[in-house]
Amino acid sequence: MTVLVTGGAGYIGSHMVWELLDNHEEVLIVDNLTTGFKWAIPEGVKFVNANIGDQNTMETVIKEDNVDEIIHFAGSVVVPESIENPLMYYQNNTGNSRNLIAAAVNSGVKKFIFSSTAAVYGNPLQEGPITEDASLNPMSPYGTSKLMTELMIRDTADAHDFSYVILRYFNVAGCDVKGRTGQSTEGATHLIKVACEAAAGTRDAMKIFGNDYATKDGTCIRDFIHVNDLANAHYVALNHLRDGGKKFTANCGYSQGYTVREVIDTVKKVSGKDFKVIETERRAGDIEALTANAHRLMSRLGWKPKHDNLETIISSALQWEKKLPGLRKTG
Repeated sequence: MTVLVTGGAGYIGSHMVWELLDNHEEVLIVDNLTTGFKWAIPEGVKFVNANIGDQNTMETVIKEDNVDEIIHFAGSVVVPESIENPLMYYQNNTGNSRNLIAAAVNSGVKKFIFSSTAAVYGNPLQEGPITEDASLNPMSPYGTSKLMTELMIRDTADAHDFSYVILRYFNVAGCDVKGRTGQSTEGATHLIKVACEAAAGTRDAMKIFGNDYATKDGTCIRDFIHVNDLANAHYVALNHLRDGGKKFTANCGYSQGYTVREVIDTVKKVSGKDFKVIETERRAGDIEALTANAHRLMSRLGWKPKHDNLETIISSALQWEKKLPGLRKTG
């Protein structure tokens, strides 16, 4: 069996590739390298430079390489950018996913895992960690584009021999604990990545967007999940489908929230570096507090995180920042 990883040269996708390789799986990467990196592709892994929205190409790739399963990461992920350019997000995330799903169905692929997001919930009405049954009310085109893809997957599974797991990520952070890959996008907007860049001296300063939220220190609260744990959740989900498990949707997080200030203070503590922090206005699309109820993932799959510690997450990210300049020089 061959597992197709879309976006496998990107941040989360490259960690998924290593998770599969560590478990002796046959892997095929499809990535157009818009935000991915050629050096993130492990030696010996087959790679196709293509747009997943090209349905004819994807059907050919799937058939020629005997793909049985797809784990779909490829897409655009920056909330403010989606507000500025919604049509790009509906094309990259929704339109392209539609064509990939069609290619999968036409080629006989029956197992599909989709990288979704907690942004589908919008500003949750319920207090505390969010369950999968919470109202879906995305506040950005990014969240809406992901929700639309979820609905396409659900409807496709109702009409075809097609099984899926949809994983809704909360805040993915950190880098491979073995130092093989990491968050490498220039101009990244993820909080821990930005703070680690500031600690490493590759940013002059970082910003806090909004200090007047109804939280203990006025800044947003987020649930951070280590990227290695997230990749493992996908692998456990894949084996669930292989064993004939039922389709379902689950949150990926630790059910533990940290404020923006707490994260920044922890980065300063772990790195031993001080850096400039600028407080500015709220950012469009940001939500006050977002933490996951991950009981479904743990109970149905038996998934257990290994790196659910904020300092561990930050330490891995800081180690990657030290390695990254050398990789960028190689192109």
